[in-house]
Amino acid sequence: MLVVRTLPELRAASGGRGDIGFVPTMGALHDGHIALVHEARAASATVAASIFVNPTQFGPNEDFLAYPRTEEADLAKLKAAGCDLVWMPDVATMYPPDAASTITVAGPALRWEGKIRPGHFAGVATVVAKLFGQVRPQRAYFGEKDWQQIQVITRMTRDFLLPVEIVPVPTLREPDGLAMSSRNRFLSPQERAIAPALHTALADAAKRLSVGWTVTEAMAAGEKKLREAGLTPDYLALVNATTLEPLTEFSPTARLLAAARLGRIRLLDNLAAN
Repeated sequence: MLVVRTLPELRAASGGRGDIGFVPTMGALHDGHIALVHEARAASATVAASIFVNPTQFGPNEDFLAYPRTEEADLAKLKAAGCDLVWMPDVATMYPPDAASTITVAGPALRWEGKIRPGHFAGVATVVAKLFGQVRPQRAYFGEKDWQQIQVITRMTRDFLLPVEIVPVPTLREPDGLAMSSRNRFLSPQERAIAPALHTALADAAKRLSVGWTVTEAMAAGEKKLREAGLTPDYLALVNATTLEPLTEFSPTARLLAAARLGRIRLLDNLAAN
């Protein structure tokens, strides 16, 4: 496995590799990330991953400095998973002082995380577009845990006619249903015991909708369940799976989205509504 940190090294390493499957990450890797590498490995001649904690997607009161950096462990996991190339740029490489362009996003970026975290998805879209331009993959793999992020990146890729196929990979979960996330390591033992209630609330909402509850009734019951468990919901909503617009009537192709606070950690999850 080759690790490169400068653009000349990347160009030399990626030249002539042909078909590339790409897994962009911010490090602090867990089994969910490794599942993306395995998906890429199954379909690509070369598997490339990136590790870059992107400052432009963090708000002023968010945890950029506290975000876990575990480079040695991350590289060991990537090597064991069969990754061929790891791109590890620094901030100056990604955002040189004379850079004059960023991406403005709308559509699926406007609601939910986009409303709560202004500027977040502009930072995500900009860094992903840069990574695509640097690595030049044929396919890029993203976990479905961040469902809204996938829709934003898919729309950006389509709007700019980028020659990259966006491949969603199902969320990997702990045995109790909690979606794997780099931030789970910050949960206290008591919080970790509570955290699976987010997935339970989503699953219960899906069941209620399937037996005829209205969307309003099912969402209200889900939020109540979250509060009773000790979580503070930011939102629980039934949405169009692609546009992320809220729905007032059940559709089997819809998506349930949820975000809730537990101590200092925000948990995100989603589930197909059917």
